[in-house]
Amino acid sequence: MRSLREPSLLWRVFAANAAVFVAAYALIAWTPVTVHRVARPGELLVLGIGLIVLLAIDLTLLRRTLAPLRNLASSIAAVDPAHPGQRLRASDGADREVGVLARALNAMLDRLETERLESGRRILAAQEAERSRIARELHDEVGQTLTAIALRAERAAAAPATSQHAALREIATTAQRSLEDVRRIGHELRPEALDDLGLVNALIALCTRIARQGQLRIRRELEWRLPALSPEAELVIYRTAQEALTNVLRHAEANEACLSLRGDPTGVVLQVTDDGVGLPEQVEEHGLRGMRERAIVIGAALEIGSLGRGTRITLRIPPAERGA
Repeated sequence: MRSLREPSLLWRVFAANAAVFVAAYALIAWTPVTVHRVARPGELLVLGIGLIVLLAIDLTLLRRTLAPLRNLASSIAAVDPAHPGQRLRASDGADREVGVLARALNAMLDRLETERLESGRRILAAQEAERSRIARELHDEVGQTLTAIALRAERAAAAPATSQHAALREIATTAQRSLEDVRRIGHELRPEALDDLGLVNALIALCTRIARQGQLRIRRELEWRLPALSPEAELVIYRTAQEALTNVLRHAEANEACLSLRGDPTGVVLQVTDDGVGLPEQVEEHGLRGMRERAIVIGAALEIGSLGRGTRITLRIPPAERGA
């Protein structure tokens, strides 16, 4: 019933302008004022006053007609993303178009808050998973190695002097291995080579380290002359390559992988391919989600495809994300 009683915003604006034209027509048709072919100063004054009056009437009518839009704009400006749950309200006498716009904006706010909540949960889950992984590696690798060093040191202290030299050499070797484990964990947390040597050298070091962890040959196709990239974009490229190669090593059962980084007119393109059996469904659902979220942060596009045998992961960073 409301849609039958209230005209749309279009017709209300048309009615306001039509009223002004009708008033102008009535003034011309029924007032005794005459205008010569070449208007005289007095006639120009009367016409000017009439024009000003008509414009004032038109402005007043349009202001009242468009008032709901101004109120809606004020309501939008008052919405604070830091305080979820705020929604727009169209007044009872508002136009249908304003009500539809308010409902569409409310639906958008619902989607944004839902996505923000889900993103927050995923970030927390990723942080806890990373902490659990670090704690597990510290306990299983570094902790056990240090325990072994302590036990061997006790045995060396109780051993005869003639056998202490070999025992101490064994302790030194074990301590060196523990130090390498600590360095590896540190590199996974924050790649020092990315800060000290640049993106390409960091990717070379990454390929070397991952190749040492398993029977995987990694072919590198890296361009040294790349467009300038922001630090955020370089970090996303590195983390995407790290996650992709780690997934290949752990899940793809591949013999060879290829890491490619190049620049082209569309931006910078990172690509990781392998000749394995593909990634398990749980890895595609959870493991690749972090890549997509990192790509969204810098405005990049992540593409995941199949090569028949193997997987291809492509990260495209547009020119807009080049050096800040």
